[in-house]
Amino acid sequence: MPETEPARDSAARHHQRLQRRRRATQLGFFALFLLAPALNLLRFDLNETQLWFLGMRWSLGITDLQEGRVTANQAAITLMLRGILPGLALAALFLGVAWRWGRLYCGWLCPHFSLVEGLNALLHKACGKFSLWDAQPSWRPGQKPERRWWPLYLLSCAAFGFLWSITLLTYLLPPPTVWGGLLHGTLTANQSRFIVVGGLVFTLELLFARHLFCRFGCAVGLFQSLAWMANPRALVVAFKRERASDCRSCSTERAPLGSACDRVCPMRLRPRQIKRLMFSCVQCGRCVDQCAESQQGQTQLPNPQLHWTVGLDALRETLKQSQQSPKD
Repeated sequence: MPETEPARDSAARHHQRLQRRRRATQLGFFALFLLAPALNLLRFDLNETQLWFLGMRWSLGITDLQEGRVTANQAAITLMLRGILPGLALAALFLGVAWRWGRLYCGWLCPHFSLVEGLNALLHKACGKFSLWDAQPSWRPGQKPERRWWPLYLLSCAAFGFLWSITLLTYLLPPPTVWGGLLHGTLTANQSRFIVVGGLVFTLELLFARHLFCRFGCAVGLFQSLAWMANPRALVVAFKRERASDCRSCSTERAPLGSACDRVCPMRLRPRQIKRLMFSCVQCGRCVDQCAESQQGQTQLPNPQLHWTVGLDALRETLKQSQQSPKD
């Protein structure tokens, strides 16, 4: 049955709160990614050949074996208990979450994807596109391109590209050495080469291929997608295909030209496609959020077209999708 107006408002507010929580988790994890080496929460020191974890030296027993302090059997047990088993448990947990809920890490935590969304917003202000490769701009009512955003967009790509390179180096060398070398001009040739080459590569990736990297170049995202695709009961966005014509008039403030869910997807996907064509979906919920906002403003429409579904309902949706062609 169609929802009442208070129910529509409540659903829209729920989706807005969900997006605010997602932004908070992204910001928190972004800060954690930058600060983890300096706090010794996680890094591997190449100078000492030493892993640091949660502020402690995490020994695998290899150095003790080399220096004759333990036997080979003792070193093997230490390696198994402190290295292999924790690694397998972490991988199993990570893939188990992905098997059930998809690429939650990408959409809710990943620092790179947080940058993708931020750079999308800057580029949209400059030229109306979310990617340089979009065919047509998508403007809000009364909005026009503002060239003053171009320098900020270009500078942001370069600044974060080099910040990424420097941060990755601090995961391998003591952060005081890296940052001190930058401030005092005492970096070694190899350290300078790493930062310059890495910074240029990251800058070009953020400028031209940030979506392509997330979809096809990131191993973390790929393994999550493979686990998600293997589970027909995993979390998916369901679509009422019998009402597909309603999507032509689906518009919001962010996407006034119709098909709002297509235009706001930060991965440049089409959320109404079948699951295998949504292989790189990051479960950010932007499409569901926009669908609810559009439905709230068009009172002649019943409840939203898109909604989350998991378990048996997701299995039914997956089976229904398998009977549809990609163009349906």
